[in-house]
Amino acid sequence: MGITIQQLSVFLENREGRLDEVLAALASNDVNIVALSLADTSDYGMLRMIVSNPNKGRAVLKEIGITAMLTDVVAFRVPHATGSLSKAMHQIVEGDVNIEYMYAFANGVDASAVLKTDDPARVADILRGSGFDVWEAAEAYVSNLDL
Repeated sequence: MGITIQQLSVFLENREGRLDEVLAALASNDVNIVALSLADTSDYGMLRMIVSNPNKGRAVLKEIGITAMLTDVVAFRVPHATGSLSKAMHQIVEGDVNIEYMYAFANGVDASAVLKTDDPARVADILRGSGFDVWEAAEAYVSNLDL
């Protein structure tokens, strides 16, 4: 059972139209975006995405001269209940695991969070042990296509 999923990570020059170029390339090649996070500095942006086909997404971007990499992340379901995410984070902190970054997205009846950590196997074990469902790749890459 896989514990990580692959995130498509793209460094973007901070200039007009660059994000549109990436999104248009993925769309025209039938690569669906399930979740994304965009962070920026004055010089560049970091676009992180969960997509329907990470390998195809990376190849499509390479064809148009955009460097993208695949990063292993852990994604899990977060019930729409007050304190759910806090419970998950508390368990991870108690397990002495560092979280590098996180983003979340709504997903039908619940939500999901994506984590980058230095110990994904331990995080997955902690989350499962605390009653959270950890996404398998086959689920995560299509999680909102049927909504």
